[in-house]
Amino acid sequence: MADEFVNDQDATNEKANNVKEGSKIEVKKGQWKGRKGEVFIVRDNSVLVDLGIDSETNEPIRTVVNHRNYKVIKE
Repeated sequence: MADEFVNDQDATNEKANNVKEGSKIEVKKGQWKGRKGEVFIVRDNSVLVDLGIDSETNEPIRTVVNHRNYKVIKE
C-alpha cells in the first residue's frame, strides 16, 4: 500500500518536472475539461493556467489544475 503512494507521488513529480511556464496543456477533469490553455505558474501540486478571454466580460479565464488533471500538448 505504501509503495502505491510512493509511485503515485513519483508520477506527479515527474509531470511537474516536464511542465514549465509557457507550456500548452489540455485539462482532463473538472469544469474546464477539454479546454486548452497556457501555463503561467508552476507549483508543487498544481499549475495555474490561462484559458483565454471571457467574451462577455473581457476578463481572462484563469484556473488552477492539479498535475494529475491535465496533459501536456506537444508543439
